[in-house]
Amino acid sequence: MIAKLRGIVDSFGEDWVIIDVNGVGYLVFVSAKTMAKLVKGSETVLYVETVVREDSISLYGFASPLEKEWFITLTKVQGVGAKVCLSILSVLTPANLSQAVAAQDKASFTRASGVGPKLAARIVTELKGKMVGLSMGADSADYAAALQDGSDLTTNNTVEQENMQNKMIEDAISALVNLGYQRIEAYQAVNKAAGQNAQQSVSALIKAALKEFANKEN
Repeated sequence: MIAKLRGIVDSFGEDWVIIDVNGVGYLVFVSAKTMAKLVKGSETVLYVETVVREDSISLYGFASPLEKEWFITLTKVQGVGAKVCLSILSVLTPANLSQAVAAQDKASFTRASGVGPKLAARIVTELKGKMVGLSMGADSADYAAALQDGSDLTTNNTVEQENMQNKMIEDAISALVNLGYQRIEAYQAVNKAAGQNAQQSVSALIKAALKEFANKEN
């Protein structure tokens, strides 16, 4: 199986590129974001996933190992084929994907061609709690990871305290969504507030998140 290609960018198509490796041209399917990083005539490295079917062998290339890892993870979801994966990776970066899954943000996935509401719901449901690489923002990564893998938020937390904290965070996010904010935005703002002070109440988390929104607008 081919896992990586280093060669010269020879030519492009709508969703593919030909990489010349010592005179041998490999046709590789890529996302729009990876395509945008390629320059014809220049050397490049693509991390490759080889997909073997009864009637074909196809190469899918990625600008980073993390993008490849997300491709593999997404293809494990029922109804998500290789082409749909490329469509998702064309509109969402690995960081976007981690945040969308953690926040259960179905709307982000429906931006991709071929992904309707039902498939988007299945994706966020099946991937809930899974971490792919370390693609989340540094200010909330450790905290979000703790929420997803069930570990203690502090060294002295009990399970009861952890569950209470998780409920406060979810209540604060829901309140912000009811106020008209996107769930992914609410998730980021509330988790940032919780990361700064894990002992805040729901109302304090909401106020801190609203303050964060106000700072961004100024």
